Amino acid sequence: MATDNLVPVTILTGFLGAGKTTLLNRILQEQHGHRIAVIENEFGEAGIDNEILLQNADEQIIEMNNGCICCTVRGDLVRILGELKEKRSSGALGFDRVIIETTGMADPGPVAQTFFMDDTVGEYYLLDSIITLVDAKHAETTLDEFREAQEQVGFADRILLSKADLVSEADIERLRQRLLRINPRAPIRKVHFGEAPIEEILDIRGFNLNAVLEVDPEFLVESEHEHDEHVSSFVYRSLRPFDGVKLEEFLSSIIQVYGTDLLRYKGVLSLKGNANRVVFQGVHMLMGGDMGKPWGRDERRESVMVFIGRDLPQDIIIQGLEQCLAKAQ
Repeated sequence: MATDNLVPVTILTGFLGAGKTTLLNRILQEQHGHRIAVIENEFGEAGIDNEILLQNADEQIIEMNNGCICCTVRGDLVRILGELKEKRSSGALGFDRVIIETTGMADPGPVAQTFFMDDTVGEYYLLDSIITLVDAKHAETTLDEFREAQEQVGFADRILLSKADLVSEADIERLRQRLLRINPRAPIRKVHFGEAPIEEILDIRGFNLNAVLEVDPEFLVESEHEHDEHVSSFVYRSLRPFDGVKLEEFLSSIIQVYGTDLLRYKGVLSLKGNANRVVFQGVHMLMGGDMGKPWGRDERRESVMVFIGRDLPQDIIIQGLEQCLAKAQ
């Protein structure tokens, strides 16, 4: 099949909290004329990001949250790509490109391998590029401590620096030099809340297999990927609404004590007296929230929170969250 007839695929990667979902949300909302199918992968059992995306997008969004896309669910990726192909061929689905958002703990190498080692995938899809978001505020520490973060930079065809407004120009330049040492071929640009030109993200034909093989001669060899065993996730759910003031105070105290080990925390919350859901997200010591869409009249108002980190005291955090629930009237 000619390259022009293949469906282009963009892999969107970056460490936990770098801003992948923010960028993806902006792409889905922009009037660019592209019809996009999204494959969403999260590290943990609850799909918070899907909830955030579905507030604004009508695109086909497929969620994979039973493992990391680069290892345990890689077979699912092949299956989902196959199902998308069948639906597109039959006219049941209309899309002209695919974006894969990996979990923040993913090594993009095995994901990219899929397009070269599975004939059914490679004959229908074209790996267009790997776009890596780098959190300028936390990148130095993340690159020091996590091999996955280094792999994400190393495989990038484009590097987008998020949260650059939170650090000095000297810090940015030092980080830029470090990223160039890891990957000298990927252009680097700063982005603010995902505001990057679409033409620099889609249809850039940035993935070069020969260049990747120079960096990783074993790229086309099957291998097992292992994550840091100290990093884990847990989910908290409640049908009782939170007391907003108590919750904010508790989360602030947790961040002060465990912030360095809290790699990522996010949730969709039901607050007492608030007709809208509240979406909150955090990375280490940085936390913020936004008003989401209104709860439906007959919709079950359930708060769902995900915490990802190193050796987190799950029992203490859950007990504290329980204390923040609004009292029944």
